Amino acid sequence: MSEESIFFLPVKDYCHRGLITCQLTDRVVDAALMMRSKEISSLIACDEHGQPIGIMTDRDLRSKVVAEGKDPATLTVAQVMTAPVISVTEHDSLFDVLYCMSRHRIHRVGVVDQHNTLVGIINESDIIRLQNRSPQRLLRAIDEAGKIAELKTIHGETQQLVVFLSRSGVPTNQLIRLISLLNDQLSDKLVKLLKRGRFAEMGRNSAFLVLGSEGRREQTLKTDQDNAMIYADDVTAEELTDIEAFSHLLIDALIEIGVPECPGGIMARNDFWRRSLSQWQDAIDGWIASPSGKNILNFSMFSDMRTLCGNVALERDLRAHVIRRAEENTIFLARMAANVCRFVPPLGWFGRIKTESGGKYAGQLDLKKAGIFALTEGVKTLALSIGVLGGNTHDKLLLLQDRGVLSQQQVNDIDASFYLLTFLRLRSQVADHVAGREISNHIFPAALDRVEQGRLKLALEVVDSFEGMLKQHFQLDMLRG
Repeated sequence: MSEESIFFLPVKDYCHRGLITCQLTDRVVDAALMMRSKEISSLIACDEHGQPIGIMTDRDLRSKVVAEGKDPATLTVAQVMTAPVISVTEHDSLFDVLYCMSRHRIHRVGVVDQHNTLVGIINESDIIRLQNRSPQRLLRAIDEAGKIAELKTIHGETQQLVVFLSRSGVPTNQLIRLISLLNDQLSDKLVKLLKRGRFAEMGRNSAFLVLGSEGRREQTLKTDQDNAMIYADDVTAEELTDIEAFSHLLIDALIEIGVPECPGGIMARNDFWRRSLSQWQDAIDGWIASPSGKNILNFSMFSDMRTLCGNVALERDLRAHVIRRAEENTIFLARMAANVCRFVPPLGWFGRIKTESGGKYAGQLDLKKAGIFALTEGVKTLALSIGVLGGNTHDKLLLLQDRGVLSQQQVNDIDASFYLLTFLRLRSQVADHVAGREISNHIFPAALDRVEQGRLKLALEVVDSFEGMLKQHFQLDMLRG
């Protein structure tokens, strides 16, 4: 998309939705403290009914308080704010925003919906950043960052970049690669910042591993932490203390810059996910010997491991152990396949797509449970059966075709279905992000047009057929217990 066409994008996709407000009667000093704590440059001032009346900016503080030598503790927001709030509608273009700012000689405007209710705000700097928004600029910004706070800002900008590129028509597979690249670079830079001083030698005899979708480089906007730490068997007690301390520091810093913690606790700061090479090898042997649902999940997470930073040789040794044990234990792989087939595609009579009947997601479809999980995990299990560990789903499919495990038609169908489900998932997440809603893996099938509903149905049928192939390949009907 050219820089010229940027100006004709709708403001609704780029304004800040999470408005932070204050009361007209609040003391200016209290409002200023809130601005500092929230790291914002303006506050919307509301009356007792919650209606926006004016806006207090850092410019107001400079020109009306500091320059006048007034005591902010004796002034109310109403005495300092600018009123009324100059605004544009959600459907106005960014060009309209710039025109409004120029006409009124202001640096920010409010955004109102069809009912003339204030729903957001957009700054002049937001549009300037949008003009300069590119993966290259963000990568340079990451490389030049000197503080964790800067990485936090950049992490937020990466999400806006994904929104921008998604709405510009960039293919889903390219977006997924970009998300993974930016996340990798952010984490790598964060590690470099944390290694200054006490932890300068960190990584010499340890490695920070990313697991799951991050390990496969298949992340979307809804992503949390899945990681682990591995260290050499001969580390000293002092080195082990540093590794533990660094793990806590790193995970807390990732949370600080905006990467949510794993709800299941799969993070290197937890003792379970931080072990020596031999301890990890023993753990993997134990999971295979006792293939419970939890152990299968743990093993599966490690089947996507990738060293983000540190001693790659440790991962290489552990990877060889996982592959060897997988090839020796076909029954365990069959258990993994059986676990995949528990996620039956939600197809009802005559191919009708079944949605959730009640609760928070009534009428919606969880795309991860409906098909994405079955495809990624099923392909992973087949890949392990031929001694392949690592890589994304597409790469594994090509290897399975080369080895004669899957036909070219099967690979084409699975690949197309996986990317359709991922496309629908990412598009919905982008819409949730823009609207300020919680990002999830759910969509409303009824909101799709007839063509997309048909494609979704075909994709779920491919998932169903693939699970049938897994059952036959691993002879699951012979599996007991």
